[in-house]
Amino acid sequence: MAMNQTIPAPQSRDSLHGFAYALTAYILWGFLPLYMKAVAHVSPFEVIAHRVIWSVPIAACVLIALGRTAEVKQALTSPRMLAMACLTATLISLNWGVYIWAIGSGHALDAALGYFINPLFSIFMGAVLLKEKLSRIQLAAISLVVLAVALLTWHAGTVPWVAIALTVSWGFYAFFRKTLPIGPTQGFLLEVLLLSPIALAYILYLGLSGQAHFLSESTVDTWLLAASGIVTATPLIFYGNGAKLLKLSTIGIMQYIAPSIIFIIAIFVFKEQFDTVRLIAFIMIWSALVIYTAPSLMRNKVAK
Repeated sequence: MAMNQTIPAPQSRDSLHGFAYALTAYILWGFLPLYMKAVAHVSPFEVIAHRVIWSVPIAACVLIALGRTAEVKQALTSPRMLAMACLTATLISLNWGVYIWAIGSGHALDAALGYFINPLFSIFMGAVLLKEKLSRIQLAAISLVVLAVALLTWHAGTVPWVAIALTVSWGFYAFFRKTLPIGPTQGFLLEVLLLSPIALAYILYLGLSGQAHFLSESTVDTWLLAASGIVTATPLIFYGNGAKLLKLSTIGIMQYIAPSIIFIIAIFVFKEQFDTVRLIAFIMIWSALVIYTAPSLMRNKVAK
């Protein structure tokens, strides 16, 4: 999954076009579990490999059409940028792998939980790594999330590692991604270009060993895997265009659309277990998000 991409300098006023672009991106990300469930019988590694390979021509064509390939060319000649892009590519691959496995193995609720927690984890990272001072409201929100995770751990007898892995991998991805002075689509293309040799080698290995689902007897599998590039790149491109035309606070609120849709799909479509303890934990998470978001909404209202 590729939610909450680094935001490319949103403007001071919201644009209707920007809202439409961002809304489309978050809705597509929200319904992504339906696609992931359809390829649940395919190894997560094979799905990741195809996401990488098929995303390259889509992102490249978009940048060529817009005449914005210069940043990518420059990045490919910069050892520092290549090193940082290798790190972010590794982190996003880890995030994709956990997400794909989670959906396919009946842990969509944990995936939704991870993306609900992510904004508050980013605040925590800012405090720990950048020494940013936390307000009392932010501390209260983070504390409530910690209590919710502790409750889930006590109830299940094990740490909700899927949610934590998604939160941590995406949090560090977003953190390091900000160090790349490159646009979101350009950065995405750079990452998949770096991953392409490994992905292509793995796809060839699967094909030669007779383990590949692509170009196998199942035409459906072939088309599903070929569509992985569209599924991956399309919402990212919509998001990249939308974020430039929206205020930071608007994007901050809209990022909860996708995990909300995932939450609904997990319960009503995938029929995952949702007992009282999980309900209490999610209420605690939602309360934390309200506590975290309310001050920003109030300041935005006053500013208007």
